[in-house]
Amino acid sequence: MVLKSEVKDGSKNYPLTFPRAIRGLACLVVYLLTSFTLLVCLGPFAAVFLRLFSIHYSRKITNFLFGLWLALWPFLFEKINKTKVVFSGETVPKRERVLLIVNHKTEVDWMYLWDLALRKGCIGCIKYVLKSSLLKLPVFGWGFHVLEFILVERKWEVDEFMMRKMLLTFTNPFDPLWLAIFPEGTDFTEEKCMKSQKFAAENGLPVLKNVLLPKTRGFHACLKILRGSLDAVYDVTIAYKNRCPTFLDNVFGVEPSEVHVHVRRFLLEDIPSSETECDKWLVNTFHHKDQLLSDFIANGHFENEGTEEDLSTIKCSVNCTLVLAITSVLTYLNLFSSIWFKIYIGLACAYLALATTYNFHPIPVLEYVKMLSARRKSV
Repeated sequence: MVLKSEVKDGSKNYPLTFPRAIRGLACLVVYLLTSFTLLVCLGPFAAVFLRLFSIHYSRKITNFLFGLWLALWPFLFEKINKTKVVFSGETVPKRERVLLIVNHKTEVDWMYLWDLALRKGCIGCIKYVLKSSLLKLPVFGWGFHVLEFILVERKWEVDEFMMRKMLLTFTNPFDPLWLAIFPEGTDFTEEKCMKSQKFAAENGLPVLKNVLLPKTRGFHACLKILRGSLDAVYDVTIAYKNRCPTFLDNVFGVEPSEVHVHVRRFLLEDIPSSETECDKWLVNTFHHKDQLLSDFIANGHFENEGTEEDLSTIKCSVNCTLVLAITSVLTYLNLFSSIWFKIYIGLACAYLALATTYNFHPIPVLEYVKMLSARRKSV
């Protein structure tokens, strides 16, 4: 099941010319080097040392530092590759604590949420529920760990404990948070759609054409634990012209020609608290997504377009220059400073590798002391 609006004649929107390939490779190298440098030089300070004293301030510094790097991606998409990102639906306020539910058309849907988050001043605090195999990606896996993404096996009996454990650390209403989940659990394909439709028909559920039936347990767990600290839930629907892009399409700028992002905002009191009714609400929401995508196929756009302004080229360029300057200084220190800085880099790499593998985050010292004290009293 492929959206007609996402396919023309099978050709790419822009041909992969030699200059475009060189530009894409250069951008990818720069992004990898800047990511690696920021992670190993500043990650341990922001996400480990500061966390020993305060999770709140550790997250503030981490959000700021790595928000600078994440902002490079919308710059690549919209300014370098000239991808048109069209927002529609409701205009949402800035700097809210929100849960986002998103359809999953392709492997890079989650990256286009950065375009919205950057406009709302929340790009550094966006977190995702993603499959755990992504931790194996070189460099990026370390970044997912530092940014506290929730990694799952997509088996609820395995994921429930870890998901609840991570969600409980996100309940502080003073910590900025954009938590994005993809309730379909996997990206959309024709084969998966046919299986989803068969299951829906056998169980009296809506038969959907453009999305898969959502898995409800993860959404309900997020809502149950975070309900008291969230401002809203955003229902985000993403569609593409000319076709669904891959990661390399994004890097080289051959696809997509346009990304359409439709947003609906729900207050928490409008979403049922009981699990059964909450599940029905989510299924109905995806039924509505399905209709939105059908309308997109027919019309080539969502209703009420133009809800967000274009990114500032000057601000994006300044941010890019700042990231490159920080990276250059840190690289110089690594190459030409004392042996102690090189030892620090080695230890940082070792820590990030181990912490990512075992999904370990430090506990603040005072919290640890309280835990020990409570255990002694209970003995």
